[in-house]
Amino acid sequence: MGSRSADKIKFRSFDDLFGEQEPKGVEKETAEDQVVRMPLAELHPFKRHPFRVMEDEEMMEMVESVRQFGVLVPVIVRPDKGGGYEIIAGHSRKRASELAGCSDIPVIVRDLTDDESVIAMVDSNIQRLNILPSEKARAYRMKMEAMEHQGVKGGQHTAAVLGEASGESARTVHRYIRLTYLVPELLELVDQKRIPVVAGESLSFLREGEQELVRDYVAQRQVFPSKGEAELLWVESSRGVEC
Repeated sequence: MGSRSADKIKFRSFDDLFGEQEPKGVEKETAEDQVVRMPLAELHPFKRHPFRVMEDEEMMEMVESVRQFGVLVPVIVRPDKGGGYEIIAGHSRKRASELAGCSDIPVIVRDLTDDESVIAMVDSNIQRLNILPSEKARAYRMKMEAMEHQGVKGGQHTAAVLGEASGESARTVHRYIRLTYLVPELLELVDQKRIPVVAGESLSFLREGEQELVRDYVAQRQVFPSKGEAELLWVESSRGVEC
């Protein structure tokens, strides 16, 4: 294609275009790394991958870029015992390649443990723009569990280390992790910004049946709890007061 088509692509930044950052020690190639081309059919998503691959305007820009220039940053994968290769970093690049009509993609194969893979996968996505609270919540929880498996001290210390890597406080990390304890409908309302993250945290301490009552009330009345109201529900629940 000519330069006119290329001029139509509005490049904002590497991170905006490819949706995934270069995790420390994972995306950067080493002397031992070899880039090989691998059929797309051999690659499958990381298990429990918490980040959505959206076919939105940014994805369409990436597709056009792949058509023009190919995939500039290799996908990081690891061998899967069940066959094929599991994507560690590069889910969006793979989907863009599929939409662009490619049959293969450049990859770097690394032999990573489950915990190393989780940490690398989260680090490659956590600072993306437009990340949903539910995505961040699941990612933080997955990485915290992986770090604790590796022997990092639990609780507040792990949250502090995790937050430092992503530029957020330990308190913020804990707040997001609490969102993973919400029933799906309430978590969706947090993603839609109808329930604030801080209110979602308070609601997460309610028992499942109590959360379902809140869910039904919200659905019927279209009234969404604020931070203070959510905290009141939590306090009343802990005292045995019927919601």
